[in-house]
Amino acid sequence: MNYDFIFINIKIKQTIKGVLSVFFFLFSMVSFSQVKSSIDSTSIKIGAQITYKIEVETDTVNRVIFPEGQSFMPLEMIESYKTDTTKQEAKYKLIKKYGLTQFDSGRYVIPKQKVIIAGKQYVTDSLLVNVNNIQVDTTKQKLFDIKPMISVEKPSSNWWLYALLALAILSLVGFLIYWFIWRKKPLTEEEQIALLPPYDRAKLALQKLDESNYLEVDNYKDYYSELTFAIRRYLDEKVYDQALESTTDQLITRLNVLTDGNQIDLSKDEIKKLEAVLKRADLVKFAKSAPDIELAKIDRTVIDQEIDVVKEALPEPSEEEKLLDLEYKKQQERKEKRLKIWVTIAALVFLMGLTFAAFSYKYGFTNVVDTIFQKETKQLLDGGWVDSDYGFPPITISTPEVLKREEVPIPDEMKDKIKMSAFGFELENKFTVATASTVFSGMPTGENAPTSDDNLLNAIEGSLKAMETEGGRNIISNKDKFVTPNGAEGVKTSGTFEYPIDDAKEDYVNGQFVILGFANKDVMQQIIITYLKDDIYLDQVVERIIASVELNQKQD
Repeated sequence: MNYDFIFINIKIKQTIKGVLSVFFFLFSMVSFSQVKSSIDSTSIKIGAQITYKIEVETDTVNRVIFPEGQSFMPLEMIESYKTDTTKQEAKYKLIKKYGLTQFDSGRYVIPKQKVIIAGKQYVTDSLLVNVNNIQVDTTKQKLFDIKPMISVEKPSSNWWLYALLALAILSLVGFLIYWFIWRKKPLTEEEQIALLPPYDRAKLALQKLDESNYLEVDNYKDYYSELTFAIRRYLDEKVYDQALESTTDQLITRLNVLTDGNQIDLSKDEIKKLEAVLKRADLVKFAKSAPDIELAKIDRTVIDQEIDVVKEALPEPSEEEKLLDLEYKKQQERKEKRLKIWVTIAALVFLMGLTFAAFSYKYGFTNVVDTIFQKETKQLLDGGWVDSDYGFPPITISTPEVLKREEVPIPDEMKDKIKMSAFGFELENKFTVATASTVFSGMPTGENAPTSDDNLLNAIEGSLKAMETEGGRNIISNKDKFVTPNGAEGVKTSGTFEYPIDDAKEDYVNGQFVILGFANKDVMQQIIITYLKDDIYLDQVVERIIASVELNQKQD
């Protein structure tokens, strides 16, 4: 089985439900202590501020620690005032004030606040606040419909630059192939001469011989060599295909045979004239004979005439021969075209191979192959990442895709104690990332109450149990301290496990997970990532996500 296409099947909602179950467990203990607290108003308008006050009387030697951060949820703490200290005999009276507000109407309970005095924990009363809508006089203030939701497009990429670059490269390759393979190149003088008919080529050779200065410098050998070559090549192409290789006697004998056989209409006198010139040329070339210049010119005239005589003596080609010659030319053209096609294909394959080798050398073979075949996990890594805040208190995180809100059911009896926001994204079960922010009130308090660290560890165990419930097995985890770039401290739990790839839970493959947990007295935040093991792109995705995490809350 090809496990490259089998992925983690732990669903986002089910994972978050497992986390939520741990939060419910945190309310199983009840123990309260009281300190004096009050608010300046029990009813405010949306967005208005109320002042929450905690009063503590204690010995002057005792250290007092007041609540910090967003511990007043569902109300938002917008300002923490300096502590007002008044000395009364041997005691201090400490007054700590907070500015709170809420931007949604309703009835809200300010949760009990924890105050530590000399290492001992005390708890304030919970207080009820009514947040009222602002009354609008519709006779004076015109009402408008709520604007519809609009879709937000991803930031545009520079795809057009890559398209232009690809077009430029293809144009250059096409131009080079056309220029060197398909273009009809200007013919050289030798190529133009080679395309002439044999008769015209022989006549042209004699003209060039006239333009030479062989006779002026007594260079008879070269003169007669070119002179006889002109007639021999013509005879080789039109009469006897071994005329160039034959000796003078062999050539003359062959011409007499062809004449006697009525294959060529040459007179004996014409053959004798040709024989005389050829033998004289042999004497010049091999015996270094030096004939008179005028005789050499006469021999040139004889050869010129003999070329004309041979042309007239040749029979006219039949229609069948003409058709065969035309078909031969067409075959040659088709052959040349096929050759150009194969050369073009070979050039393209070579260029593609060279490009592939160069990119493989620079970026790695696997990386290039996965880019060509558009491997999904690589596309996830190279896609347009999104930086956003999720939940409240917000978790700032960078992810390959926007995380979508997940509805997590909360029992009715817990709705006034828990507010939870969850977001997640899943890539066809290959990769899952989810965030969960939970704010709760009425936490167990007292000397034996669990600390925020205890609650966080319980939440992590709940997440691992949720993975096991969904079919995960052989879970091996390791816990380490984790600090975000903005200084928030938490716990990182990472490890490996096996997970099923089918509903019957019979076939298992290897996976990895990372759980980042953060907690203070009233806030629990988690980031849960599960992904396929041994996928280099998912490893980089997870590293990038973890490096981007920031929390906008203060921790105990």
